[in-house]
Amino acid sequence: MSGPKTNERPGTRARASHVRTSAYKAREILNLIRNKSYAEASEILAFSERGISEEIGKVLDSAVANAEHNDGQLAEELFVSACYADEGPTLKRWRPRARGRATRIRKRTCHITVIVSRFSDEQLEMLREREANAGRSTTSNAAEARRQRVAQSRARDEAEHDHDHDHDEEPSVEKQASDVVAATEAAMSADPANAGEDADYDAEVADSDKDGDVDADDESPFGPLSHAPLEDAQEQPEGYPIKGNADSMKYHAPGGRWYEQTVPEVWFATSDAAEAAGFTEAGSSASSDEEDSGDAGGDD
Repeated sequence: MSGPKTNERPGTRARASHVRTSAYKAREILNLIRNKSYAEASEILAFSERGISEEIGKVLDSAVANAEHNDGQLAEELFVSACYADEGPTLKRWRPRARGRATRIRKRTCHITVIVSRFSDEQLEMLREREANAGRSTTSNAAEARRQRVAQSRARDEAEHDHDHDHDEEPSVEKQASDVVAATEAAMSADPANAGEDADYDAEVADSDKDGDVDADDESPFGPLSHAPLEDAQEQPEGYPIKGNADSMKYHAPGGRWYEQTVPEVWFATSDAAEAAGFTEAGSSASSDEEDSGDAGGDD
């Protein structure tokens, strides 16, 4: 004697019609969740790699929702008592092939039905004992545990927020940097070597040319007849017409070949002062003789 007809099976059902997949693919997943509890079936569908698992999961959730809303049952007491997939209409399509031929494409559809029923009292008692022995919690206990975790997380976030407010009065990085700069400037101003006009220093030592004023002449390291460049390097100090280049140790007199192109690093009053400071005239015979002797030595 055959079992009850499909439409006469007990339980709460949900159905999805014209699902765009073949019945064969749907049955492979339905065979995994048959006779499983709602929690186990949901886990299996969540971790399945088949695309049809998402559609079957929606049908299962719909069946459980119908049981809760219409029959007043609890989700943790339900299991998948029956599930099956019937073939639906097949869509015919054509694919062009060589030599003017065509190949038929069959796009299968199916109707998925999931029926959930309540465990018996004996089965529920056995499941609770099994879960208690395994250290697992039921669905209601899991929901309560989740609520406790959420409450603990919120309390921890509030504590961290209050802790951040406690440190609001600490100095910022910008303020600390400004304090360091101010302390450095104070230390430099206290050092006579870096002092400005208000520092206490010996004016006689600073006045190297003994003219009674500490001026640009005293800042040049090439003697009293030399002058440091002004703010505009090409601007000639009064009485200092000769340009000196400290890198090449050459000086350029007015009217020289490279006089206009030279950027002075020091100005001299006379050529004797430049030569006394160790400079040689650019393009002079002495420098030419040195270059010729260097070339001759290289040829030997």
